[in-house]
Amino acid sequence: MKRFLTAFVFVLLLAPSGFAREQSLLARVTVYWASGGRGSDRWTRRHICATGVRLAAGHCAVDPRRIPYGSKVILPDATLLAVDTGSAVLSRKAARRSGRTALERGALVIDRFFETKQQALSWAQRNPYFMFVRVSPPEFRTSLASRPPIPTNLRQPAVALTPVAPIPPRTAEERQKSSRYAR
Repeated sequence: MKRFLTAFVFVLLLAPSGFAREQSLLARVTVYWASGGRGSDRWTRRHICATGVRLAAGHCAVDPRRIPYGSKVILPDATLLAVDTGSAVLSRKAARRSGRTALERGALVIDRFFETKQQALSWAQRNPYFMFVRVSPPEFRTSLASRPPIPTNLRQPAVALTPVAPIPPRTAEERQKSSRYAR
């Protein structure tokens, strides 16, 4: 009985890695860029990252203990590939300093890469500091990808869509009339 219990506990310890699945996490998303200045170091300026992959737009730095390299990090406006890391990401410095609640101070830090400082700061100004992100591990397969393809003889023919003329914007008088009668 003791052997059985020991084997069962050992299997449970290994099970989480075998059942990797997509998860949603709270993250403090920061930016870094390659064109010099305070947001880049000598490695970033040469587009070199921790995994040896050449940095490009759509890459991000993560804590590899929490998010494995090669994972897809899905933000509300983009899908990033986790290929890099850094000391500020590992220590979660940005989350600890800018978090207002205990949940925010304990959030992961994801550092999004941009080619230029202007692109990076523009994105940072348009988006909140903290956001929920979805993380798909590298070996994760979606349910649609695992389905068999539809046979070609069962597919319906494509229908050509006709363009529709855009609706002109309402004038101030029309907006005033509609709001008066809506009450």
